[in-house]
Amino acid sequence: MKLLNTNIIFPLIITVLISSVNAQTLEELIQKGDYYYLEFNHQRALETYLLADSLYLGNWELMWKISRANVDLAEKMPQETGEEEDVKKTAFEKALFYADSSVKLAPDEAGAYLRRAIANGKIALFEGIFSAIGSVNDVREDSERAIELGNGGNYTQALAHYILGRAHYNVTEKPYLLRLPLGLGWGDMEDSIRELEMAVKLRPNFRMFYLALAKSYIKENEFAKAKENLLLVEEAQFVAEDDEKVLEEAKELLMKVDEELQL
Repeated sequence: MKLLNTNIIFPLIITVLISSVNAQTLEELIQKGDYYYLEFNHQRALETYLLADSLYLGNWELMWKISRANVDLAEKMPQETGEEEDVKKTAFEKALFYADSSVKLAPDEAGAYLRRAIANGKIALFEGIFSAIGSVNDVREDSERAIELGNGGNYTQALAHYILGRAHYNVTEKPYLLRLPLGLGWGDMEDSIRELEMAVKLRPNFRMFYLALAKSYIKENEFAKAKENLLLVEEAQFVAEDDEKVLEEAKELLMKVDEELQL
């Protein structure tokens, strides 16, 4: 009976064990970052994801979660001075960089395209929709690609429909004939409403979606439907960090909608 070559077997065993530990450690770090995210501690979430990325390069999920953390942090940054504006813009640009890295690592994952659409959307809103036309078109393309892929779960798909619906809404702020030469003729309020209705269907009881849909209805003078969704904002549970602000805005809009319904 031949003896196994221990010089070969032992290194293989060690390699397998190290690989198992590394995989578990990566999972633990992601879970830790996710815990901070759910606690709205975005700085600690970012630090944890970056630590994981320094140890385990090339993970597409880490890339989009780093992107998300940068967006969350940037959203809370002040922009009263030029320096503050630069810091905020840099954070959004970092978000775009990591989201783009996620897409390159996982070109068949809807979540990666979704996060790139969100990052581009934040840059467009920061710079001005009609000053960042390239970013706006990228938002549309990436959100549509995420929807086309159809994976990532209901929340990912709902958010993709929401982003696309809001893109249509924002683009239509400028009259059609003025935005057509800019390459933004695709904006359409019927499409906005359809996409936002789908977002609500896929992820009900989410305040942000109800508010966005109500705004689109208001823009189309469909005040009864707007009121219905504004009331749903009040009924929905607190889930997202800005839900209280969303609720306050919904209450203010509701008063204006009631005035319109009484005319």
